[in-house]
Amino acid sequence: MAHYPLNHHLRQPYRLLTAAAGLYLTLFGTIGLAVTWGDPFFHRDSDWVLGLRTNPAAAWLATAAGLTVLVAALLGGNLHHRINLALGWGVLAVTMALMAMIQTDANILNVSMVNVIVLTLLGLFILIGGLYGKVGTAEASRREQHAAHSPR
Repeated sequence: MAHYPLNHHLRQPYRLLTAAAGLYLTLFGTIGLAVTWGDPFFHRDSDWVLGLRTNPAAAWLATAAGLTVLVAALLGGNLHHRINLALGWGVLAVTMALMAMIQTDANILNVSMVNVIVLTLLGLFILIGGLYGKVGTAEASRREQHAAHSPR
């Protein structure tokens, strides 16, 4: 079973980092929607937004993911922990799949290698926020610390 630290002392800075990642994804998505408005959903033209290639499908996906991360960061608590764990791993898995499809006709999200690098970093930021965002009672945190530092 995985161990996620309770009440980690860097929980709030990591939460801000995930909020920044969510804000970037939301901005990329909404600006991408404005730039690609009227284009076919999976078109593969050369539309660039905030340094990344996009099309309407990628813009909608980024907007949805970004808003989800932002809402989770605003709500905080264990909901933030769980959502960011799932989305962090999900973004990393999608970027690896996209990297495999960049030079093929399966590149339906119109990504480039720059997109893969940026999305990998954003996925890692979101995942880190999830790994260290678990919240518990002060008593549970003390028990965890005692168990971690006691001889076996």
